[in-house]
Amino acid sequence: MPYLILIGGCLILLLSALAAIATRYRRCPSDRVLVVFGKVGSGRSARCIHGGATFIWPIIQDFQYLELTPMPIEIPLKGALSRQNIRVNTPSTFTVGIATEPGIMENAAERLLGLSQDSIRDLAKDIIFGQMRVVIATMSIEEINSDRDKLIANIANGVEVELKKVGLRLINVNIQDVTDESGYIEALGKEAASKAINEAKVKVAQAERDGDIGAAQANREKEIEVANAVADSTKGKNLAEIEVANSNAALNVQIAEANRLAVTAERVATATAERDSYAAMEAAEQARAKVEQATRYANEVVPAEVEKKKITVMAEADAEQVKINANAQAASIRATAEAEAFGVQARLGAEADGTQRLLAAKADGFKGMIESAGNNPQIAITLLLGEQMPKLVEAQAKAISGVKIDKITVWDSGANAEGTGSTANFLSGLIRGLPPLQELARQAGLKLPEYLGTMNTDAPAPRAKEVAEE
Repeated sequence: MPYLILIGGCLILLLSALAAIATRYRRCPSDRVLVVFGKVGSGRSARCIHGGATFIWPIIQDFQYLELTPMPIEIPLKGALSRQNIRVNTPSTFTVGIATEPGIMENAAERLLGLSQDSIRDLAKDIIFGQMRVVIATMSIEEINSDRDKLIANIANGVEVELKKVGLRLINVNIQDVTDESGYIEALGKEAASKAINEAKVKVAQAERDGDIGAAQANREKEIEVANAVADSTKGKNLAEIEVANSNAALNVQIAEANRLAVTAERVATATAERDSYAAMEAAEQARAKVEQATRYANEVVPAEVEKKKITVMAEADAEQVKINANAQAASIRATAEAEAFGVQARLGAEADGTQRLLAAKADGFKGMIESAGNNPQIAITLLLGEQMPKLVEAQAKAISGVKIDKITVWDSGANAEGTGSTANFLSGLIRGLPPLQELARQAGLKLPEYLGTMNTDAPAPRAKEVAEE
């Protein structure tokens, strides 16, 4: 039971705290300014919020609202002195409201918080009256009457500076009318009206004058243009006739020239045609000659050149083949020769010794033969030739042994002036064709019998001398 009471008490306290918090959280509408005052921070008297929300601490803080609703203020200003000391009446309507700019809202919270709308309106009205009198005192009647924009700008600048000091702002200014008690502005209006009327009359007169002058100038220009047009027309007509005459003359000249040129051209064309005909015939003959020449060249020279090239190519091919065969054969012969040379070298080495012994034996035999002949070289040479005679005779027999005589026909025409017949002459000539023994013996230094030859004893033959010396 005590626990339930404790829990209930806690719940009540919690709900009370939530309700208190909910009642102290304030939201600021868009047409108001929330002013929080109390303990809001060091050096500050209030905290202003335009839009949004904030928590208001109980006991140490409180809040109020400032209305942002615009306030129209009627200013029936009368008897304000201008710069010329002329009193003027300027009834106007001003619209003011609480400012929302930071810094100016704080001025409104300090000076306007808790005041009603009428009190705020009266405060603003007094400020506007004083500033309008100051602004009008700096302007002339002409400026006030003619330049309303300047008047409104000067009033707005002067009034707004003073309104910001209390937290207000100027929304709109409307000057209804400007009058004066002396009728100066009315006189200015009449003067301006008269001036405008006179200026209008002058402008009308100037326009009429300009119209008359323009009409006169237009007529004059019209007459001048018409006269110029007539003159130009006449001049153009005359020039046209002159041009027609010149054109006709030029046409006649051109016709005559054309006829002359036509006749000349016809003659030139005839001569040119004949010349071209002869040139064409000449060209045709030259072409025919070239064709014939080309045909003959193709029929005679071209085949010969082809055959020549063919023979040259075949000869080169044969030569190349022969060269290849020769190179192969030479390589084979060189190899064979090298082999044979090696064999011959070996054989010659064996035969050289036998040849040397044979020559030494022959030299000893020749020496003994010369000693047997009583040291007479001529007798020794004769003996040697006698020993070789059978071989010489055998050589002469072989000279005619190879002659093949299938048939011999003899026409004997009898004896000639020398007493010999044709057959005898034939045999004699045949014998003369054989190598004579006397010449052989003479070269060997022998003197044969009369029927074989005689021995030349004048001087030994060079060959016999060489043999003897050897």
